[in-house]
Amino acid sequence: MGGDDSGLESDNFDWNTEDELEIQNYNSSSSCLTLPNGDAVTGSGEASSSAVLANSKVLDHFVSMGFSREMVSKVIQEYGEENEDKLLEELLTYKALESSSRPLQRIEPDPCSSENAGSSWDDFSDTDIFSDDEEIAKTMSENDDTLRSLVKMGYKQVEALIAIERLGPNASLEELVDFIGVAQMAKAEDALLPPQEKLQYNDYAKSNKRRLYDYEVLGRKKPRGCEKKILNEDDEDAEALHLPNPMIGFGVPTESSFITHRRLPEDAIGPPYFYYENVALAPKGVWQTISRFLYDVEPEFVDSKFFCAAARKRGYIHNLPIQNRFPLLPLPPRTIHEAFPLTKKWWPSWDIRTKLNCLQTCIGSAKLTERIRKAVEIYDEDPPESVQKYVLHQCRKWNLVWVGRNKVAPLEPDEVETLLGFPRNHTRGGGISRTDRYKSLGNSFQVDTVAYHLSVLKEMYPNGINLLSLFSGIGGAEVALHRLGIPLKNVVSVEKSEVNRNIVRSWWEQTNQKGNLYDMDDVRELDGDRLEQLMSTFGGFDLIVGGSPCNNLAGSNRVSRDGLEGKESSLFFDYFRILDLVKNMSAKYR
Repeated sequence: MGGDDSGLESDNFDWNTEDELEIQNYNSSSSCLTLPNGDAVTGSGEASSSAVLANSKVLDHFVSMGFSREMVSKVIQEYGEENEDKLLEELLTYKALESSSRPLQRIEPDPCSSENAGSSWDDFSDTDIFSDDEEIAKTMSENDDTLRSLVKMGYKQVEALIAIERLGPNASLEELVDFIGVAQMAKAEDALLPPQEKLQYNDYAKSNKRRLYDYEVLGRKKPRGCEKKILNEDDEDAEALHLPNPMIGFGVPTESSFITHRRLPEDAIGPPYFYYENVALAPKGVWQTISRFLYDVEPEFVDSKFFCAAARKRGYIHNLPIQNRFPLLPLPPRTIHEAFPLTKKWWPSWDIRTKLNCLQTCIGSAKLTERIRKAVEIYDEDPPESVQKYVLHQCRKWNLVWVGRNKVAPLEPDEVETLLGFPRNHTRGGGISRTDRYKSLGNSFQVDTVAYHLSVLKEMYPNGINLLSLFSGIGGAEVALHRLGIPLKNVVSVEKSEVNRNIVRSWWEQTNQKGNLYDMDDVRELDGDRLEQLMSTFGGFDLIVGGSPCNNLAGSNRVSRDGLEGKESSLFFDYFRILDLVKNMSAKYR
């Protein structure tokens, strides 16, 4: 799999996109395809006969969406009827180009699409096809009207129905589009897994669940949270959690609405303080379960679009005060053109984006950007609406920006660093590849958002803080505290990725930190004895921060989307285990 074909630099790319949501993983199919230039591509499917087409439900379905019967018949003959996603993509492509007076040219399917599972579809992950900044659609009151609107936009009816069921009848059209787009981007994740690895997920989840329920903290009774029921996302009694709109949590510096008081459950009152983060759009019941384990603290859902020029929908559970928060200064740019002013010269009037979508672990391929150039440059004036829709869909999906006439490109790693609030070149050097940089950044905190929440600690710890950083990534919490001016006295950083550990270590040295940095590579090895040893060395922890992996919360199909019982996302329970240990052991250090 070459770099051009995949848009990636490595066959071992990690599909840890963060905002991925579920649509069923529909089977893809291939067929014998004759291109307009006469070239043939051989596949396993067979074209339908004219007799079959005459009575085809698939044909009638696409005709009802507004495509001509002749066009639908042609595409079905080329591709077969099994893969409706593929059919829709081809129909949109042909329709987009048929209005041109020039000979019909076929835009090659994106090699990073879900039909080419060995390549990278993108989280558009955690990605939002439409940036929430854009007032693209108002909330629809009737499900039928919403369903019709989604189908007219080109989405499959079954995808739309699943989105409406998951987000609830009051979800806005914009939120539903986000949901469907993210799910489409997530489809390739499971296809990349070897069959034997897929089969291991359920066994791992069962053994992990037994381990969790059998666990006893240092010989004492089970932690309070372990005695509570874990709600499965398919549990009929589990109610869907409806996310706030706007997603500003208890308040953001750029909006006037604030909540200044909340009641914390007695078990949650700190110190030590804790701060937990994960994707907001998790399966049904997940956030209720996380809240139950974390002492019944109410989640705070925030989209980083209120802090920077890119969306990032996240949920945070913490026991920090919420009064007297303050933002990092200067405030970061909040629109694309403010962040990247050189793009304004080339930005077409019909690209109405002002915000980027969630910044992901992968980027669009060179072939994709070349196809977009060819699709636009054949028109002397603005391309027709159908072509604009095709291009905008790809730009939103991949966070492409205009860098020349008819020319789009993905963001560079240093541009992503800036949007996420990290210092320039934070992930550069030390033998780290561009692929590693995108992966590390795509799974990180948005520093300005996190710093706003942690800002209340500055007055409380003027002489510095002892931090336990679980699933540290590239040190988003550490960078936030440093930028707030809170000295880092002792930091225990636990991170599996050696690349990320090296990034944090390099940042620690480059910023001349005066404290002590201890790093570990596995949260499961951080037991009571190790915690006792660390806490006795410097007198306990003031803050426990973590964002456990979202892989099984964001995947697209039932094999790996096992919620909190999945192979990766079950590590949340280690966050709780360690937090509960620290809370129980902290009394002696107060």
